[in-house]
Amino acid sequence: MAISLTVAQQKYRQYLESNGKATATVIAYVKDLEQLAEYALDQGKELASEVTHEDINQFKELLKSRRYANKSISRKINSIKSFFRFLENEGLVENNPASEISHPKFEQKPSRFLSKMEYRALRDACRSDVRIFAVVELLLQTGMRISELANLKTDDVDLERGIIQVQPYKSRGGRKVPLNKAAKQALMDYLKVRPRAKEKCIFLTKTCRPFLVRNIRAAINRHFKLAGIQDAIVNDLRNTFIVEQLRAGTPLVYVSQLVGHKRITTTEKYLQLIDDHQEISPEIEIEEL
Repeated sequence: MAISLTVAQQKYRQYLESNGKATATVIAYVKDLEQLAEYALDQGKELASEVTHEDINQFKELLKSRRYANKSISRKINSIKSFFRFLENEGLVENNPASEISHPKFEQKPSRFLSKMEYRALRDACRSDVRIFAVVELLLQTGMRISELANLKTDDVDLERGIIQVQPYKSRGGRKVPLNKAAKQALMDYLKVRPRAKEKCIFLTKTCRPFLVRNIRAAINRHFKLAGIQDAIVNDLRNTFIVEQLRAGTPLVYVSQLVGHKRITTTEKYLQLIDDHQEISPEIEIEEL
């Protein structure tokens, strides 16, 4: 069956969405494939079946010449492999030209977490903004994912019992997360000034719309700069929570449940980040459910 790369990409996108892939993941895959399709078109190839092993290798070399990082190239190769595997399984191409394509080598940086000084500097930098302070406190004190925080609804929070109910999302299960005193107080302070609106999302913009993931990330990045913290990303707040809990002796299985890891081996990887000589951040504490 002859199918154009454009139509093939549309089918693949529908496949990803129907399988519950996150919107950001779908967009990333599609953009990678659009780059390949643009390259193939420049070579006079419009059909998916016309793309060869050599075309993909040359595309990889083109990315190198444009100074793409090896990690970025590897991600694009992964997108292409997944795409052609889908087409082959659906009978839309006879052969998979990407099956033998190799990934460029790159060093995987270890997960980063905030030092005690960075931790305090970030909290100090946020104190003048009640909303962002509550956001940062929840991420630091619960280990929630930024997407989970953005999707929090007013009904998900039980301040009296000090519990947040993280709702199931796509392939992730739901779970209960305890609020310690710092997180509870920060959230209560924000709710006092939160705009009154029918919107059920806890964190809102000034126009009473949901505070989206990209906006939360941008706001935290601004406060990283204000705090003088370099090379940090939002997920480092989650990493900090996990590392501090393990360092404090919280059982590995319990930490894994708190942060919603599917496999305990994922949590175990954080053990190598722990430096026994580094002081524990006293503000992060756990409260049993």
